Amino acid sequence: MDVTAEHFRDGMSCLGAAVSLITSAGPEGRHGMTASAVCSITDSPPTLLVCVNQKNRSHDVFNGNGNLCVNVLAEQHIPLADIFAGRGDAERFDSGNWTTLETGAPVLADAMAAFDCRIIERRAIGSHSVFYARVVGMLRSPQAAETLIWFGRRYHSLKAAPKGD
Repeated sequence: MDVTAEHFRDGMSCLGAAVSLITSAGPEGRHGMTASAVCSITDSPPTLLVCVNQKNRSHDVFNGNGNLCVNVLAEQHIPLADIFAGRGDAERFDSGNWTTLETGAPVLADAMAAFDCRIIERRAIGSHSVFYARVVGMLRSPQAAETLIWFGRRYHSLKAAPKGD
């Protein structure tokens, strides 16, 4: 039996994932998008992957700039996530407090964590590309905020369970 794209997306809506803003700056300009297709690969050396649709404008910007920053969001960032997903009228970087680390990619100052990366490889698979990215700088918020996840085609706030003794 073949699995249709619609059926696949419906099944994937059952897989909760952290919501991040993926940002970049360089020769192709400053740009960003909302994404949940981010995954850790290894901590030695710190490397992660980000999947981006090849038809998305962000794809060529990330590829041309050679860098990206994964800004992990908390519940208070829902309006910003909507803006970067194209569901808002504001200019993307007019909202939020932005800084930079090593690569010059925009870093959301109050992100739960921000992983500033150099893209080391890109592989096309179907409609998407997988960007392999080496983490060269990091920001970690000292706040104990609730993380933002995407599940069931909606945002949800997720709080860590208390540690047992």
